[in-house]
Amino acid sequence: MDLKALIRDVPDYPSEGILFRDLTPVMADPKAMLHITETLSERLRSLNVEALAAIDSRGFIFGAPVAAALDIPFVPIRKAGKLPPPVVGVDYSLEYGSARLEMTTTAVGKGQRVAVVDDLLATGGSAGAGVKLVTELGAEVVSIAFLVELEFLNGRSVLPTGIDVFSMVKY
Repeated sequence: MDLKALIRDVPDYPSEGILFRDLTPVMADPKAMLHITETLSERLRSLNVEALAAIDSRGFIFGAPVAAALDIPFVPIRKAGKLPPPVVGVDYSLEYGSARLEMTTTAVGKGQRVAVVDDLLATGGSAGAGVKLVTELGAEVVSIAFLVELEFLNGRSVLPTGIDVFSMVKY
């Protein structure tokens, strides 16, 4: 399936000079969503993933159906202040500032094989923070999966080495 044909380019959004990749047409297409779920499920099944952690908020859209298809726990990695305590958190850099991601301290177990899923890999900040949270709790991140990767931003280079990194669509 040609997912790129469904991704809408929005020039000069959210600011001048940025070409925004709008994934909402992909999400509106049931066949595309099924294709994404099946492709990611097949990939992660082959890695014997035991839990799937997805990053707030659009990572949830792709991660939750994959976790259900694999019959494994879905673990939300949320923006700061969205989960009840106890939580563990990590701050990370954005293009214009910083942000914080959190997850509950009982979300994953020591030695558990976990995949981290997000919608898009740009600079790697949020994905790297997600990996740090999961490993801080003693689990092993075996894959980081994305629908889209913006290769020109080189986000893959800031992710830990030795972990499977998979993107379905690359620009």
